[in-house]
Amino acid sequence: MSLKVSMKELVNRKDWQDIRKSLLGKWKSEPDKCCSKLRSFLGNIRSTEDDKLRIIMNYLTSSAFRIGIISHPCTSKLRGEISAEIKRRKFL
Repeated sequence: MSLKVSMKELVNRKDWQDIRKSLLGKWKSEPDKCCSKLRSFLGNIRSTEDDKLRIIMNYLTSSAFRIGIISHPCTSKLRGEISAEIKRRKFL
């Protein structure tokens, strides 16, 4: 997995900013829909680009998720899947 691009540069991608903005204020009322948007952005986790994995993992480990403001089983599941994929790619 390449870490050549900084996280700051990655998260400035227009496609990601559009998704991120669409999630604001929606986690409490529509958590499954929010997770679906994240999965849609990623596409197939096994074949998605490394940058997308980094962006979503960064998002899912941000302070709102860490301290429990945003908490739902779908986020934990997605975070686990991404983590497993990142580890798998390290050994390729």
